[in-house]
Amino acid sequence: MNRCSGIAVFAALAFATSIGAARAEDSLKIAAGQRGNWDTTVAEVGQRAGIFKKHGLALEILWTQGAGETQQAVISGSVDIGVAPGVMGVLSAFSKGAPVRVIGAETTGASDLYWYVVASSPIKSLKDTEGKTIAYSTNGSSTHGIVTAFMKQYDLKAKPTATGGPAPTLTQVMSGQIDIGWSAPPFGLKELDEGKIRIIASGNDAAAFKGQTVRLLITNLQTLQNRKDAINRFMKAYRETIDWMYSSDPAALKTYADFVGIPVATAKRTRDEFFPKASIDPDKIVGLDVIVKDAVDLKFTAAPLTKDQLAELVQIPPRQ
Repeated sequence: MNRCSGIAVFAALAFATSIGAARAEDSLKIAAGQRGNWDTTVAEVGQRAGIFKKHGLALEILWTQGAGETQQAVISGSVDIGVAPGVMGVLSAFSKGAPVRVIGAETTGASDLYWYVVASSPIKSLKDTEGKTIAYSTNGSSTHGIVTAFMKQYDLKAKPTATGGPAPTLTQVMSGQIDIGWSAPPFGLKELDEGKIRIIASGNDAAAFKGQTVRLLITNLQTLQNRKDAINRFMKAYRETIDWMYSSDPAALKTYADFVGIPVATAKRTRDEFFPKASIDPDKIVGLDVIVKDAVDLKFTAAPLTKDQLAELVQIPPRQ
């Protein structure tokens, strides 16, 4: 009996160990827009710090040129989680039957986004943009939504143009291919400080986006149904990473700075001047009622989403 009991205990331990090993090897594919932006690097920073590993996750992070690419990768099921697709693009896709679900807010407010021109440009404000090209990243992105709002709010006659991420956009602006570029810190800070470019508008100049959630964390419906535990652990690690990124631990800023290839001082400026902690709180989508109405006004959806539809779309795992 003792021998049998020993064997049973050994078998139980072996089973528990195998379960633990399997759990530790859980992998998630992540598509994130704009490599290097403070808000989009939470998963990367957390992975480098070992936070996601602690929660039994290994992340494969793929970087895109914008929300359109990110969202399509999630809808097709080629990745598990999308970081930073624009809220208007997500509402539009869901309203058309796409199997997309929201598991968190990614950024609230649009003060980090800005539109600029070369220093010598005669353009002083958005009102000077008639016949000029104005950049956004990709269709369905937060920059696309904001430029669409600019066009309606200020009755602009500019030409919205998809230019990809901040780096290729800067190249196009400096070479004269695009009149008004877009960017987000830390990209462009050096050029601003050197006087090579001038800011003419910020994301908060679009009334439809000021103080509201502009980017989201999303997953595919099938992923949410089949891998709910992994999604829950992802969100737990994501929240823990944010807390660490805003802590007094100098390793947090250094981890981000090393990844982007910028000085720690620039990393600190990016965080402190453009991204208050509340702006990347994943637990609450701010202004959803207004966002739903604006999505219709800006022609991203044909009709407002109902409460039942929103309850189906937004499934943020609770804090544990």
